[in-house]
Amino acid sequence: MQFNWGGKIILGLLGMLVGGPVGLIIGLFIGHMLDRGAERVQSFNPFRPYGPGEQEAVHKALFDTVFSVMGHLAKADGRVSEDEIAQARAVMDRMQLDDEQRKAAIALFNQGKSADFPLEATIATFASSVRHRKQLILVFLEILLQIALADGNLHREEEAVLLKVAEGLGVPPQQFRQILNMLLAQAQFGGAGPQGAYGGQQSAPGRARPPLSQACQVLGVAESASNQEIKRAYRKLMSEHHPDKLAARGVPEEMIRLATEKTAEISKAYDMLKEHRGFR
Repeated sequence: MQFNWGGKIILGLLGMLVGGPVGLIIGLFIGHMLDRGAERVQSFNPFRPYGPGEQEAVHKALFDTVFSVMGHLAKADGRVSEDEIAQARAVMDRMQLDDEQRKAAIALFNQGKSADFPLEATIATFASSVRHRKQLILVFLEILLQIALADGNLHREEEAVLLKVAEGLGVPPQQFRQILNMLLAQAQFGGAGPQGAYGGQQSAPGRARPPLSQACQVLGVAESASNQEIKRAYRKLMSEHHPDKLAARGVPEEMIRLATEKTAEISKAYDMLKEHRGFR
C-alpha cells in the first residue's frame, strides 16, 4: 500500500517551529488526518489514471458485457427475431469490428440469449471492473439504450432488462428515464422515420422540421431554460462525448464510434435553438 506523507512532514515542521515539541505532535496529527482524506479522495476519484493493465481489463469488460447483454435484450420477449439479428450485425458494422472481434461478439451475443444467462452477476462483475468511474457507466448504459432503440421502440421487456442493468450499476431510475428521453429525442430529431439516427436513416427531403420542444429534450433542458443554461448543457454533452475523453475513461475505440454518433443530433438541436432565440 502506498502512503501519503506530505501533510505530516509539512505540518509537523510548521508545528515545531511555532510550538516546539507540542506543536510538532499537533502538526503531525493534523497532517495525518489530511493525508488520510487525500487517500480516500484519490481512491474514489472517477477520473483517476488507470494502473498497469487496468485499462485493457476495462476494455474487455465493456466489450463482453455490451454484447452479452445485447443478446439478452434480443431474447427479452421470448424469441430473437430476424430484425434483432440484423440489428446486432448493424451495430457490429457501425463499430467496424474486425473478423476476430466479430466472432467474439457473436459468441457473447449467443451467451446472452441463453435462458440461464446470469444478468445480475454479469452486471455486478462489470460494475466491479469499472468501479467508481461514473461516466464510463453512463456511456455503457447509453450504448445499450441506443441498441434497444435501434428499431424505433423500447419494448416493455427490454425496458425491464435495462432498468435491472441501471439498478445494478447504481444509476437511479430517474436518471435512467432522463437518459432514455434524451436518446429518444435525439433519434427522432435526426431521422426520417422512427428509427432515426440509430437506425441509419437520414432525414427525408421535405420532412417537417422538429419542434423546439424536441430540440430542448435532445439537450436535456426545459423549454423555459435560459440561453446560458442551453449553452452549458450543449457544452457539457459535447465534452462528455468527445472521443479523447471517452478513450481516457476506458471506452474502446470501436465503441467510441457508437457513443459519438449522437453528437450530430446534439449539434443540430443546439443550432436550431440558437437560430430561434438569436444568440451565439
